[in-house]
Amino acid sequence: MMADISFNAVMNRKNEIMKKALGMDYSIYESGGIAFDYEKMMRDTGFGLSDVMKIQRETGVGNTPLLELKNLTELVRRISPKGKGARIFVKDEACNPSGSFKDRRASVSVYIAKKLGYKGVVAATSGNYGAAVASQAAMRNLDCIIVQECYDSRKIGQPEILEKQRKCECLGAEVVQLTVGPELFYTFLRILEDTGYFNASLYSTFGIAGVETLGYEIAMQCREMIGRDPDVVVATHAGGGNLTGTARGLIKAGAVNTKVIGASVDLKGLHMASDTAFNRKSFTTGHTGFGVPYATDPDHSDVPRSAARALRYMEDYLLVKQGEVFYITEALSQLEGMERGPAGNTSLTAAFALAQQLNEDKIIVVQETEYTGAGKHPLAQLSFAKKNGVEVKFGNPDEEIPGTNIILPEHPSLIKVRHADLGKMKKSYIKNAVKRANVSLISDKDIEFLMQDVKEDRKFVLSALNELGFNI
Repeated sequence: MMADISFNAVMNRKNEIMKKALGMDYSIYESGGIAFDYEKMMRDTGFGLSDVMKIQRETGVGNTPLLELKNLTELVRRISPKGKGARIFVKDEACNPSGSFKDRRASVSVYIAKKLGYKGVVAATSGNYGAAVASQAAMRNLDCIIVQECYDSRKIGQPEILEKQRKCECLGAEVVQLTVGPELFYTFLRILEDTGYFNASLYSTFGIAGVETLGYEIAMQCREMIGRDPDVVVATHAGGGNLTGTARGLIKAGAVNTKVIGASVDLKGLHMASDTAFNRKSFTTGHTGFGVPYATDPDHSDVPRSAARALRYMEDYLLVKQGEVFYITEALSQLEGMERGPAGNTSLTAAFALAQQLNEDKIIVVQETEYTGAGKHPLAQLSFAKKNGVEVKFGNPDEEIPGTNIILPEHPSLIKVRHADLGKMKKSYIKNAVKRANVSLISDKDIEFLMQDVKEDRKFVLSALNELGFNI
């Protein structure tokens, strides 16, 4: 008898599909309330850091160079008060096989799929992760299907996503492209169920364990190059796995005093699931449309419990403007001779702003770069924006209105630090956690878990719960 493939029926059996497609049972980590055993879930990958490094070396992943951006640092010092202007370094993850840090995430998932006997892998992503999964699957001789949210209802696709489609297909993957909307997750589940392939999720324990090597390498390379750990590591924040894995790797290296800061492009006011807004943004990842929802509700991902939990590790969350990122992308090319794609340049923009406030002896590491290509280049993005009615001009980036205009800074000093309201986001997370668990009573175990997941003390968590009507 054929299974019911209606939308509601497929969604109702999503946990069953996920369990089969991941080879792991998430229920064993649950407490029956809000809390779950996050660290046990991470340990149960069965791999230590050295094991992950060995897996990655088999396919040429990792051990990427750490480079000092001396000319950008000099520019920062010219526009900063005397004594200010931290040194900026960048981890050049574009040197990975498919051109981004996502190879680290894909490497472990694809290895596991091969080890468990799956014939292929599936990933739902419009970003670099698709190319990473395709690349790793090719090396492990597995089939690969990538599901992309690519078009608006006019069948107009964003240049950056189309570039990633090209790369995925070049690496041997079958690419399924969809219009923006709820059909993405439904189609993803259908493909998993129909093929019996492995779910190479961005948010599984395997994916996050793969990124831990990045944080570890940063600490080791900084000690070798400058004799100490970096003061700050800036990570572009979207779904949270990038920041989470890097922070965990730094901790495993003993770099416990290094501050991990998230950075996203500010797209406030643009609804990411809106058909009309879809092509009025110039960044398909690393923006607040992903960064805020995934920080405040990480478990709304494609696994029952996400291993990407950014609020556990994030010391600050900086917002940058689209025009600023385009400016820094060009500056990186023309001052440092490095042409790199937009996502890594988001964190570089935040680092450039932050460096103006820190002393010259401080060290900031931008945690990743990514490859660039025709559709990811600023000229393609800006031309596409103009075609979709977005004004492009020079001026003050503070006046930028997402979806209406892109303002390139008239002077680099206009690139500045903007802080997201982390306190508000953490309260939102607690509200979502309570709603998702559907609980009427909060246990001490739940409170301890919430304290860890938002990196706050008991007083903060109790206050947030009291606002929700829990008198504890």
